[in-house]
Amino acid sequence: MTSAGPDALVVTRATLDDWPVISGWAADEGWNPGASDGPAFFAQDPRGFFIGRLGGDPVSAISVVTYGADYAFLGCYLVRPDLRGRGLGLATWKAGLAHAGGRTIGLDGVVAQQDNYRRSGFEPAHRTVRFTGPAPAGEAAPGVRPAEKADLDSVIAYDSVCYPADRPRFLEHWLTAPEHRVFVRCEDDRLTGYAVIRPARDGLRIGPLFADTADDADALFTTLTARAAGRLVAIDVPEPNTAAVALAERAGLTPSFETARMYTGPVRPFAAERVYGVTTLELG
Repeated sequence: MTSAGPDALVVTRATLDDWPVISGWAADEGWNPGASDGPAFFAQDPRGFFIGRLGGDPVSAISVVTYGADYAFLGCYLVRPDLRGRGLGLATWKAGLAHAGGRTIGLDGVVAQQDNYRRSGFEPAHRTVRFTGPAPAGEAAPGVRPAEKADLDSVIAYDSVCYPADRPRFLEHWLTAPEHRVFVRCEDDRLTGYAVIRPARDGLRIGPLFADTADDADALFTTLTARAAGRLVAIDVPEPNTAAVALAERAGLTPSFETARMYTGPVRPFAAERVYGVTTLELG
């Protein structure tokens, strides 16, 4: 590289071919992305991923994935460690944010960057804590079953109550991705929650875990982990949901990582009390 400054940085839209590089950087930072996350992420907004290059070499990335006309979520904000502190991140950041237009933007900010995000207009809403540990031994719970193709519309409708935007394109891929195991809980043919567990670089990730009640959430969690006893699992829990925190603690999981959910403005009301585990820290 003849220059390592922002003037030489070329930021373009990333493609799925770039995802192994981006997800590798994320894994190195401890975010532990799922093995099959990329196609689902890109399905929601294939134009929402950006990569910066110096002399053709990838050195930075960001995603600003849009959901309809009102909401976007920022993630995958990364600069190669040996090139930090040279303005490359800021140039990449500006390119990504332009994609959001006038939408409210959400993100999950690591502690070290939260002051910088505040200066860019993001305000904290709550802490999210990653709980990790060996999956407890247990049995599948009554009323919980693997999701079927016929459940897709019900799951999408349920998800829209628990998330600040509709995201059917994302869910169609997330719920059918290789090795993603999806479970639903029903009562009198009514969905009372759903959850997904998937393989990641280190162990298994749970997300989302959305449920009407603590009992529904516990049944889903127990079923998710029944076949994974002893394997490392991780779930990202919104701290204000004390029932979700208690569920993770009862399972013997311990805090390992935290972020702050932050927004640039108002978001559509959603049932935060049903969010026992967020979908991903990359897409909210």
